[in-house]
Amino acid sequence: MEMKEENEGGNQKKQTIIDEISDRLINGELPTKIQAAMEIRSLIRNRNSPGKIRAKFAGVGVIQPLVLMLCSQHHDAREASLLALLNLASRNERNKEQIVTCGAISPLVNLLKFQNTSKIRELATAAILTLSSAPPNKPAIAASGAIPLLVQILSSGTIQGRVDAVTTLHNLSTSKQEPTILLDSTAAPPLINLLKECKKYSKFADKTTALIEIISECPEGRLAITNSEDGILTFVETIEDGSVISKEHAVGALLRLCQSSRSKYRELILNEGAMPGVLRLTVDGSKEGRMKAMTLLDLLRDSPPEKRTSPSVLEKMVQDVDGSGKTTETAKIAKGFLTSCIKLGSRNTKDELMR
Repeated sequence: MEMKEENEGGNQKKQTIIDEISDRLINGELPTKIQAAMEIRSLIRNRNSPGKIRAKFAGVGVIQPLVLMLCSQHHDAREASLLALLNLASRNERNKEQIVTCGAISPLVNLLKFQNTSKIRELATAAILTLSSAPPNKPAIAASGAIPLLVQILSSGTIQGRVDAVTTLHNLSTSKQEPTILLDSTAAPPLINLLKECKKYSKFADKTTALIEIISECPEGRLAITNSEDGILTFVETIEDGSVISKEHAVGALLRLCQSSRSKYRELILNEGAMPGVLRLTVDGSKEGRMKAMTLLDLLRDSPPEKRTSPSVLEKMVQDVDGSGKTTETAKIAKGFLTSCIKLGSRNTKDELMR
């Protein structure tokens, strides 16, 4: 009985503190509002049950005044409100949706333009990332003008800002409510540079290669990829060293290149030593990855169109692959391909192809 009374007393004390902070945030002058926003962040971060605190703060109406503070001309007000909103949104889907409903997207997009204030821009990027993880928010963010600014951050942002920009773009590309976002071809060079620098088997590489595969769908994107320094080579390295997911996206990008213009891209791909990795992927990739690898392998062969493997046969080959090694048909493709590789003078040797 005494323990129950103590818990009730503790809860009442917490609620009193929350009510007092929210009152200062809603009715106070700007310095008071800034202090209240800082206390919201601190209270959430330092509590054993932050989820309940987030819900209680949202329940007393702190989200709308915090969103209004994003438009302040005062640097400290913007920073304090950003940090408070980030903590309110973390691991709380309802708060994420409420923040967007209260009109946060437009001021956050404006803060992405603050190139001379890297911390504010980094926090705004983190906030949009957090909000983009809630599916109902994705269409609004995609339509807000944030995408070109996020692409700029890929080149000019802080390290954390670039990571958050990639993750945000990836979140938006996976929306089920709207078509896949259209990425400008200018995103290709910075994404390829980021892929070069990261571990090819990382989650970050998975997201980066997924975005590059989207870019490869349009002619301008394919041109930007091939004009990027070591663009095709970076995909080849990812196919060799990446995770199952990043391999699938990397081979998908090369496949789109080759399908768009076999005569233009076939030799470029071969000259970067793609074959060993592509051959291995026909066996140890995901079902989709194996399918893409076999289709690419067929396009890279030195054979006329009428002798190339049909999609239905390729699909059957994928279904027949097990852990014991290449299918008979895959082995035939590899054998038939060997002669054309040597004729082209590519870096692939017989030992490389068959290892």
